[in-house]
Amino acid sequence: MDSILMIEKERPDLKDPVLIEGLPGVGNVGKLAADHMVEQLKAVKFAEIYSKHFPPQVLLDDAGIIRLVSNELYYVKMPEAAHDIIILVGDYQGLTPDGQYDLSYHMLEYARSLNVKRMYTLGGYGVGKMIEHPRVLGAATDEHLIEEMKEKGVIFSKGEPGSGIVGASGLLLGLGKTLGMEAVCLMGETSGYFVDPKGAEAVLNVLSAILGVTVDYGALRDKAEQIDALASKLKEAEEPAFSPPKREDLGYIG
Repeated sequence: MDSILMIEKERPDLKDPVLIEGLPGVGNVGKLAADHMVEQLKAVKFAEIYSKHFPPQVLLDDAGIIRLVSNELYYVKMPEAAHDIIILVGDYQGLTPDGQYDLSYHMLEYARSLNVKRMYTLGGYGVGKMIEHPRVLGAATDEHLIEEMKEKGVIFSKGEPGSGIVGASGLLLGLGKTLGMEAVCLMGETSGYFVDPKGAEAVLNVLSAILGVTVDYGALRDKAEQIDALASKLKEAEEPAFSPPKREDLGYIG
């Protein structure tokens, strides 16, 4: 098996597409947001990515049928918009630095073959406390993108995130810039303790405005209520068993 194996189910003919990345990370903010967009926009899966850089694992469905862990690519055709959409989702990121670089570079090369010139990567910014109204922070490859994103409500705050952007959300920006691609990272604030639908909704609010799409947040808000209930129970238990991670362990993006 090659280090990275991509299986195309079809080769879509897309109009000046933008790529959205939402892989697992802090609070699973990016994954929740991207998975929700796939569902809401009825995106079509067109490629699967398997790799030695993923955990040696299969996952089981409710009937006990297995599948190999993977990343997946979906597309959405947008007849009334200037850009079609490609969405990268998946079970895992690369396990090692080498794997992260290999997978990110492979994705960029493939995206360029589909004429992608701009990317939006989605992640969570761990702040070490529960957030009722998460901000969306940004990072970008070019100054003009910063001004464009500020108009959509994205915050560019000096020193945040102080430890940089770890994983695919950062590498796609950094490597993409060397290849002449424009890219923005949208980071939803999250405690980092739990899967965070509120952070995902904050990111989706911004992204949907950028792309000109309409998203229903009902399912995310239901999940948020469940997480809030769990957090309340943990708070009532007055821990000694629950010891939140230190702040310096959370201030990064994934």
